[in-house]
Amino acid sequence: MSIFAGCKVGLGANLTSGFIVFLIALPLCLGIAMASGFPPFGGLITAILGGLIVTFFTGSELSIKGPAAGLIAIAIASVEALGKGNTQLGYQLTLAVIVIAGLIQMVFGLLKAGTLGDFFPSASIHGMMVAIGIIIISKQIHPLFGVKATSKNPLALLAEIPHSFSNLNPEIALIGLGSLAILIVLPYLNISWVKKIPAPMVVLFYAIPLGHYFNLGTNHTYTLSPLVGSHSIGPRFLVSLPEHFLDGITFPDFSQIMSLPSIQYIIMFALVGSLESLLTVKAIDLIDPQKRKSNSNKDLLAIGFGNTICGLVGGLPMISEVVRSSANVSNGAKNRWANWFQGLFLLIFLVFLPWVIIQIPISSLAAMLVYTGYKLASPRHFMSTLKIGKDQLIIFSVTIYVILLTDLLVGIGVGVLLKIIRHLFSGATFSTLFKADIRIESYDEIQTIYLKRAAVFSNFMNFRNILNALPPASKVIIDFSESRLVDHSFLTQMEIIRQEWALQKKTMEFVGMEQLVPVSDHPMASRKLQVAF
Repeated sequence: MSIFAGCKVGLGANLTSGFIVFLIALPLCLGIAMASGFPPFGGLITAILGGLIVTFFTGSELSIKGPAAGLIAIAIASVEALGKGNTQLGYQLTLAVIVIAGLIQMVFGLLKAGTLGDFFPSASIHGMMVAIGIIIISKQIHPLFGVKATSKNPLALLAEIPHSFSNLNPEIALIGLGSLAILIVLPYLNISWVKKIPAPMVVLFYAIPLGHYFNLGTNHTYTLSPLVGSHSIGPRFLVSLPEHFLDGITFPDFSQIMSLPSIQYIIMFALVGSLESLLTVKAIDLIDPQKRKSNSNKDLLAIGFGNTICGLVGGLPMISEVVRSSANVSNGAKNRWANWFQGLFLLIFLVFLPWVIIQIPISSLAAMLVYTGYKLASPRHFMSTLKIGKDQLIIFSVTIYVILLTDLLVGIGVGVLLKIIRHLFSGATFSTLFKADIRIESYDEIQTIYLKRAAVFSNFMNFRNILNALPPASKVIIDFSESRLVDHSFLTQMEIIRQEWALQKKTMEFVGMEQLVPVSDHPMASRKLQVAF
């Protein structure tokens, strides 16, 4: 079927949703780019390419492609590490890294690695997202106050917050704190017409006029009180764009692409970007009114293709972004054309209305990112993880701490290693860690799979392949009576599959867990055999 066929289906709904997503994306793309050490143009060009080009190759109908807050931590670290103080050089070297990472993601797609996210324990993935949220807050709270931080490490940046607060630039902080207050309060206002306006646009309606009132476009100093001294403001507190569209195109520098730091960030971009995209696509499938199942491998291939192009022209890396994708669904999008329309609106705005963009105060964008960071790192994530079990909280917390202390790759690796060690002490064996030990019995149209020894995150991919290879049956029973250990990640993934099968009128039933003791009252809690002595 032609890729243009869907354009006639739900044209009005796709156009409306695309416009609303564009209103959300515009300020966020600018803020994400600046927080990543990229020029603002780099964020917009990624969203434009994600909409106008990648739309036709994606394997997901409702996900929105563009830059995401989740990759800020990697991008800014790459720019700083590769540039060694030279931001422009670091930016161009990072573009080369993005190109190679994009090619690797395309290889992932061709190798059908669209289930990559299924390998990692959920506690480590959630810990990674919380750590990213903390990193975003640690870096963006300072420009919200109008202060330039001196530290680089997230923990040191957090410790520097009191100093930045005591030395804040009052007019800039008023814009930033007011913007943050709008984002916090707006969801609680039960006014129908207010709820229809995207919160980022309300922030701009507040911040741009206030920036004009404070005359941010002109360098000058002001004094509120002799006790606090004078403060300087000017265009450096506003978004900047190239004079002409083509002037914003920046080419990558491949001179250090084989260096160890470049390889490190290539792996991080490829791995974390792929994980975030795959998790988003899976989440959006669950809320798709039409209950369509995305082709994860095709989507990963499309994301890799998009990232390769973005790196070649100066753009941020793109993923399937969860906030804009969720907004796309909630605003009635029917198919991929909503993503195309949001890219078109961004292009029109960038080409014909750049004078509006350069009036946006940077502190208002910082406020949006601080709010995004808080949602990622909200204390409720710690409480919900604790409810699943103390074992999950330990891995979750260790992953966060190691990421803040080192980087994302090391943190995720430590989380996975800790989980494996725990499983070995809880009844798993080396032979069953990555290959499920099973026995299959068939009776009439019922297939029963007996899972022996351990059913854990690391052997789930192997077990899912076994499920997919089963001959057609009216019912599949997963019997855990011969298992000594079933972990939270395995149970969660199996429940997702059970729900997917139900939509296809197929039946899956879990039995035989009576002898396993759950570590908490949570229905998806890890369970292990209680050995009596």
